[in-house]
Amino acid sequence: MTLPPPVPGTRLDIGGLACWTAGSGPPLVLVHSVNAAASAAEVRPLFEDGLATNTVYAPDLPGFGSSPREPREYTPRLMTDAVLAVVRAVRERHGPAPLPALAVSLGSEFLARAASEQPGWFERIALVSPTGLDGTALRRGAAGSTRQVPGVLPLVSLPLWSQALFGGLTRPGVVRYFLERTWGGKAIDEAMWDYAVRTAREPGARFAPLAFLSGKLFSADIGTVYESLALPVWASHGTRGDFTDYRAKRLFEGRPNWRFDVFEGGALPYFEHRAEFAARWRGFLGGG
Repeated sequence: MTLPPPVPGTRLDIGGLACWTAGSGPPLVLVHSVNAAASAAEVRPLFEDGLATNTVYAPDLPGFGSSPREPREYTPRLMTDAVLAVVRAVRERHGPAPLPALAVSLGSEFLARAASEQPGWFERIALVSPTGLDGTALRRGAAGSTRQVPGVLPLVSLPLWSQALFGGLTRPGVVRYFLERTWGGKAIDEAMWDYAVRTAREPGARFAPLAFLSGKLFSADIGTVYESLALPVWASHGTRGDFTDYRAKRLFEGRPNWRFDVFEGGALPYFEHRAEFAARWRGFLGGG
């Protein structure tokens, strides 16, 4: 692997995963999103701001960043187990007290499922631009089912063209285009763009994103998972770009353990409104 650290931390190996850590104080876990060029670089501002008060942990999920990029089956179960493995290791280092965690976009589904399965491990969770709250109805499919489109993954995974397809999706200009759609404008974070381009060039980088492209990493039962959460949940999202449909959040706005904040900007508000996001995040961590 030729990638530099995605955040200003040192690397731990947790069950084969790369996990980056730095700081001192109580632990905080950050989970990045999933896309064609994902990595822990997506949570860099949160990692840096958390160092003032916490020991911060940011894993690269399976198939991304400096974690193994094997030709294996990539599923919500695999990603959830990765989150649980990291939290288990953090608890072994810091003690059994419940800890806070934050996840971004599709990573929110993995974190929410982890918290639903091991509620005693988590004190509270934050979900930034969470998937599964679009439309007017929640997804209440069979337990463990996914939104995979039949036939897509075998088609896009054919060796004859899978690398060419992925290479086209991760050309520097295309990566910039998708980040501009995430930001809802031209003013993206250039360091994140550079890291995304680099991480997409690593050997085996196509395997997990092709599963993502097929819909296999999206949970068809995530509405049921969200409804099962009893711990405090802070969900936030932006008003620009491709990720602005959160109509189903109305089903949670009356719940005493859920809180929503909306930021004027794109889907990663902690890049655009760093100080404001950090203040609200600290307030949530403090029980507000």
